[in-house]
Amino acid sequence: MRNLVAAALLVGTAVAGPAFAADLPYYPPVIEIPDVNYGVSGGLYLRGSVAGGAWWAQDGQNCACVVEFDKVGYGYSLGAGFGYDSGHGIRADVTIDYLSYGNLHTATGHDVNLRSGLALANIYYDFNLSGDGYGAGGLGAYVGAGLGVAKNHSEVMSGGTQQAWGTSLEGAGAVMAGVSYDFGSYVADVGYRGIYMNKVMSQPENLANAYLINNNFIHEVRTSLRYRF
Repeated sequence: MRNLVAAALLVGTAVAGPAFAADLPYYPPVIEIPDVNYGVSGGLYLRGSVAGGAWWAQDGQNCACVVEFDKVGYGYSLGAGFGYDSGHGIRADVTIDYLSYGNLHTATGHDVNLRSGLALANIYYDFNLSGDGYGAGGLGAYVGAGLGVAKNHSEVMSGGTQQAWGTSLEGAGAVMAGVSYDFGSYVADVGYRGIYMNKVMSQPENLANAYLINNNFIHEVRTSLRYRF
């Protein structure tokens, strides 16, 4: 009797099993799709900077008299900017700086002070010295150059008294080099920036006590912080 019941159950299972399985929903096997690398990296950033440095000029002219400078001036700059980092070494930004430099001293006992608004378009190349590249952290270095304009306000002082003053809009250029550290969302750097302006002068040139200061070089040690979007 037991053998008969077992045989009946076996036949029922063989008949009903396929029908029951046919009623179940079909689940296709999971297919793993690998990530696709489209070669896209980099992004926009904001930056801020502060610097201290020295101002040197070749010579000055006043009333057709040429005067020599025997001491360099000194001062600081504050700046902000907006840029784009390609993630492949090339980076570019636009910066606006406020420069305050003074006490550029002449052999005749005069001092020249300079307040300037400097706007530059800059391009850089970043070197990855450690880490895994853009946004991955690590030490780096950079070189760069910029071109733009400077709106200058300058004054000539003698014994603490203003002798002459003026404003002018001049072309300007800069070179940069330094080291950086990538924190991911932030990048900090410290480096050198050299600014060149062909002249600082009062305008118009036919004013009483008009002056012209030739070949101005400002050498700065600058620290910056970039924030990536």
